[in-house]
Amino acid sequence: MNNLKEQACAYVDEISDQLIGVSRDIYEHPELKFEEFRASKLLAEKLREAGFVTKLGVAGLETAIQADHPAVSDGLTVAIISEYDALPGIGHACGHNLIAAAGLGAALAVGAVKGDVPGKLVFFGTPGEEGGGGKVLMVDAGLFDGVDAAMMFHPSSHTVVDRKSLAITEVMIEFTGKASHAAGSPEKGINALDAVIQTFNGLNAMRQHIKDGARIHGIITDGGAKPNIIPEHAAANFYVRALENDYRDELLEKLRACAQGAALATGASLDFKIVGHSYKAMKPNRAIGDAFVENLAQLGEPLNPPPPDAGMGSTDMGDVSQVVPSIHAYIEICDENVAGHSRSEERRVGKECRSRWSPYH
Repeated sequence: MNNLKEQACAYVDEISDQLIGVSRDIYEHPELKFEEFRASKLLAEKLREAGFVTKLGVAGLETAIQADHPAVSDGLTVAIISEYDALPGIGHACGHNLIAAAGLGAALAVGAVKGDVPGKLVFFGTPGEEGGGGKVLMVDAGLFDGVDAAMMFHPSSHTVVDRKSLAITEVMIEFTGKASHAAGSPEKGINALDAVIQTFNGLNAMRQHIKDGARIHGIITDGGAKPNIIPEHAAANFYVRALENDYRDELLEKLRACAQGAALATGASLDFKIVGHSYKAMKPNRAIGDAFVENLAQLGEPLNPPPPDAGMGSTDMGDVSQVVPSIHAYIEICDENVAGHSRSEERRVGKECRSRWSPYH
């Protein structure tokens, strides 16, 4: 096995320029969820060239990929996962260009020695992680049926393998009131924006009474047209997160109650909608994680976990982990002062990784 690992690492070194080129191409051409046509085509072409049986457009998603290595024998089925969608406005500030190239590199490197390794190797290109739930749709379509282990990596300011994630549900809240002149006849109007603000006020009053680590955060997406018109429509978009799926659902109902109270107080009508796809909490597999840590040590990469009170995000890899033994490892590429989903992170992932470590290994 050590000899096979050495061969795989040597192959990564051989194709490193190609992998860095893939990462930079995806970085320089950011595409939002389910619009990753350039990135998915690029990855699919690389896999086909390497002999993988590749399908672009699986699970009803134009930019989803399934690529199976042709050398199949009795044994475990292992899935390597890539992401490649960008964030609105700030591009690849979550490092999905690195995730894409690293997953490709891992698949190609294992593929180079697959003739001597039992089982089945499959690469999944998963679009729409940033709120689209691509992996949720791929799980529902049965693509992960029969998979024995799944893994991916994520760039970070820390190196940790067994990190969990928060379950998340996205909510759109809309209020409908009645327009009128804000100065001449305000008493004839019903202010939908007041209802949105009261929802935020109710939510803020609730924060003392929710568990540590849970998160409810939102933005106002419509606050009216002009100051001299009582807003007849207003809306807000919220994320509800918690470490446990059940507690996430409990907080969702508390948010609904805040919105219902705001509607009652203002006289506006409420439309409370769950949008997109809810993500389940990540359930890291200890056995796969231990093997990953052992290989990190062989590469001279120590664990550097975040402090116990550090916050965490959400990922649709959580849904995969609920049906397949999985890990979602984080690897340090920058110092802890660089925040994820920030412009400093976007600039960081546009550069080459530090020389002592390559994610493709």
